[in-house]
Amino acid sequence: MPQLPDFRLETHLSRWEFTVPHHLTASDAQTMTMAELLALAGPEDREAWDTLALGYTETFGDPGLRRAIAGTYERVDEDDLICFAGAQEGLNLAMQVLLEPGDHAVVVTPGYQSAETVPLSLCEVTGVALDDRRDWALDLDAVEAALRPNTRVLSVNFPNNPTGALIDAADFTRLVELCDERGIRLFSDEVYRGLEQDPARTLPQAADLSEQALSLNVTSKSLGLPGLRIGWIACRDREVRSRLERAKHYTTICNSAPSEVLARIAITARERILVRNRGIIAENLPLFDAFFAEFADLFEWRAPDGGCVAFPRYLGADGVEDFCAGLVEEAGVILLPASTFRSELTPTPTDRFRLGIGRRDPGPALEAFAGWLRKR
Repeated sequence: MPQLPDFRLETHLSRWEFTVPHHLTASDAQTMTMAELLALAGPEDREAWDTLALGYTETFGDPGLRRAIAGTYERVDEDDLICFAGAQEGLNLAMQVLLEPGDHAVVVTPGYQSAETVPLSLCEVTGVALDDRRDWALDLDAVEAALRPNTRVLSVNFPNNPTGALIDAADFTRLVELCDERGIRLFSDEVYRGLEQDPARTLPQAADLSEQALSLNVTSKSLGLPGLRIGWIACRDREVRSRLERAKHYTTICNSAPSEVLARIAITARERILVRNRGIIAENLPLFDAFFAEFADLFEWRAPDGGCVAFPRYLGADGVEDFCAGLVEEAGVILLPASTFRSELTPTPTDRFRLGIGRRDPGPALEAFAGWLRKR
C-alpha cells in the first residue's frame, strides 16, 4: 500500500494530550477504573478473568466476546463478527479488502482522517460533504449522484465525528437500499452509537439492515474504554469476514486476551455504562451552554445530536488555527482546530474546532478557557 500522509489529529494530540492540564477535545466518553469495570462482571465473566491464561486468542476474537457483541444486534450472530485492535485496524483492513485499483469509493466528510486517506491510497474517491448551513444535513441526492458503475464502497459515520450530526432513520435506510440496489458495500462507522441526546433517534445498525453492509464499532468511544483497544466489524457476508481474517494475519493476528475478557464484561453491561455516560453528557451540556452564552460574540455553538464531540464555529478575527494554538500554549487547554479535519475530497469549514463533552467535570478546563479569553 502506498505511504499514507501524516495523521494530523494524532500528530497534534501526541504533542499536547499528555502534557497539558486541560484536555477539552477528547473524543471518548468518561472512562472507568479496572475495579469499576470488574464490579460489573457476572460470575461467569469474573471467573474467566480470574482464571485467564495469557496465551494466544482466536483471530476472529474470543467466542464469549463475540457472543456478547452479537447480543447488541438484531440479525448478527457471533460468526458474523471479527474483532480488531481498536476501530482503526478494522477500518484500515476493511478498505484494503474491499477496494483495489480501478475501483471507486464515496466518503462522507468531514470525518476521521483515515476514512478518506486509506481509500485514497487504494483507488479513486469522491467526497460528499455534510452541509454546515443546515445543521450538518446529508444530501441523499448528492450521494446518489456521486455513485458510479465501479463504486464499491460508501463510507458513512453517524453520529458523526467531529460534528455530532445524525441523519433520520429513513435516510439511513435509503442509503442501505441505494447500496444494495447497486452492489455497493455500505461501510458504517457506528462508534458513537448509544450516546444520542434523543434515544428515539438511535439509528439501526447497517449490518442488521443488509447482508452486504459492514458495521464498525469499538469499546473506545460510547463506552469510554479506549485502553482496551478492542473494536469489531459485523458483516453477514461470511466471505468478507474470511477475507478480513486473512488480512488480520498480517497485522495483529489476534487481540490481547485480558482486553477481550474486559471488553466482554463491558459489552454485557453496555446499557448500564451508556446510561452513566449519557448522564455525564447531560450534566455537562448546561456548563457548555453557559460558557458559549458568555462569549456569544466569539462563538456559534450547537450541541451535538449524538456522540460526545461537537464542532463549534470560532468568529474571532485571528482565525481558529492561531486561536487554538494560543489557547493550548498560554492556558494549557487543548482543542482540535479545523485543519485537523480538512478533507482532500470536499471543501470543509476552516473556522471550527472539535470540542469533547463526554468527560466528567469539565469545569476547571472551562474556567481556564474563560480566564484566558477575558484577558485577551
